[in-house]
Amino acid sequence: MNTATPENAKITDSIPEETGDRVRLKKQLGLLEGVAIILGIIFGSGIFISPTGVMIHAGSVGVSLTVWIMCGMLSMIGALCYAELGTSIPRSGGDYTYLFEGFGPLPAFLYLWDAMLVFVPTTNAIMGLTFANYVIKPFFPECDNPEQAVRLLAAAVICFITFINCWNVKATTKVQNVFMFTKISALVLIIVCGGVYMYSNGFSKFMNPWQGSVTDPGRLAVSVYSGIYSYSGWNYLNFMTEELKNPYVNLPRAIYISMPLVTIIYVLANVAYLAVLTPHDMETTKAIAVTFGHFAMGSFEWIMPLMVALSAFGGLCVHIMTSSRMCFVGARYGHFPTFLSYINVERFTPTPSLVFLNILSLLMLFTSDVEMLITYSSIVEAFFTMLSVSSVLWNRWKRPNINRPIKVSLWIPITYVILSLFLIVLPCYVKPFEVGMGVGITLLGIPVYYLCVVWKTKPVWFQNSLKHVTFTIQKLFVSAKEEKAEDIWE
Repeated sequence: MNTATPENAKITDSIPEETGDRVRLKKQLGLLEGVAIILGIIFGSGIFISPTGVMIHAGSVGVSLTVWIMCGMLSMIGALCYAELGTSIPRSGGDYTYLFEGFGPLPAFLYLWDAMLVFVPTTNAIMGLTFANYVIKPFFPECDNPEQAVRLLAAAVICFITFINCWNVKATTKVQNVFMFTKISALVLIIVCGGVYMYSNGFSKFMNPWQGSVTDPGRLAVSVYSGIYSYSGWNYLNFMTEELKNPYVNLPRAIYISMPLVTIIYVLANVAYLAVLTPHDMETTKAIAVTFGHFAMGSFEWIMPLMVALSAFGGLCVHIMTSSRMCFVGARYGHFPTFLSYINVERFTPTPSLVFLNILSLLMLFTSDVEMLITYSSIVEAFFTMLSVSSVLWNRWKRPNINRPIKVSLWIPITYVILSLFLIVLPCYVKPFEVGMGVGITLLGIPVYYLCVVWKTKPVWFQNSLKHVTFTIQKLFVSAKEEKAEDIWE
């Protein structure tokens, strides 16, 4: 890792403008691709697995639907804040860039540290496991899926999608555009089948919507995390701002189109689930869409696992693409080894960061417990998302005169920060292991930061080893920085 990042450095002051003949990421994503990226990640696998976790900790139909509506509203509020951040700081990197700009290099490094070790590879693993479970389930209808087979298939699909992203960005976005409509079709099918089932069998399952409601604040907060996981991805377009055509216009438009659409579809999909399945059915199933199809679709139930598998595949494809840019930007700014900021000179893709994240994602397949992975990653990610939104308030105070093409009312970020604080604190006694792991990994990043980034006089053997690795990789890739920029950090 580079060592000379000054503590008071700002991204805007340290990184040269992208001019001249530099090898750089191309601006090739329009409004449709932006909407497809947001919908592609959000409509990945969450809506086909999270309803189980929401119902387990909500306890009733009424509380479950309330949680889904609240999660949609919270995500929309957060997306509005990110619209301001993305247009006032129009560079790739998303949360990492906003934390660096607002609070300095240490919080930005800790975000990157947790992103690389916790929620990015964990989300990739969850999507891969969802794909594998739904592909394998039709072959084992009466028993649980073989765990080793699920892990192997998940690993295979993660590696395959990483290869696609290394090969060509445009090919990835074309694949995503196709899968976006497949995902929406799957959810529309669930909504239509649920509506037909409700029309034929009545509204009996909604007669006592609050029966069995959970009132424990900690459990309710955990249920919100399960719902929030399904909405996660609304901020990922901000990781690719440098590749977005006319970001001042297309970034906020993509958010305004996507988030209301997602909320409406998710609430209707859960109404459909609840019209067909009892709360007990939802709590005990590991593949809720398969169980739904069995009761509501008759001989056509095979369609549901196929469409869910395709949805998970598309979501994983775009998640790998966007999250690799965060790793790429972190390396470019001196917080990760320099070779992770290299771009393939022929493909114009950040191949080293893609391969690096692929390895970490495979390590997360040590377990197939999806609910544990969701809680573990969501709590950590929620903390840093809250910090990013709070940077809106910080920048309003410290940098009131910067250009803000979009400027939200102050009550919007304040509301988001307050709600997030409650959601972060309340689950501590309900899920102490998951919370403890997240806190422990975050704190471990502090000594790593001072040893690998701040400490300038590293041993000669360490510097020589790093130079050898960098020289080897440099034969295949070209750095995203000019020599001038490298001199600043090294």
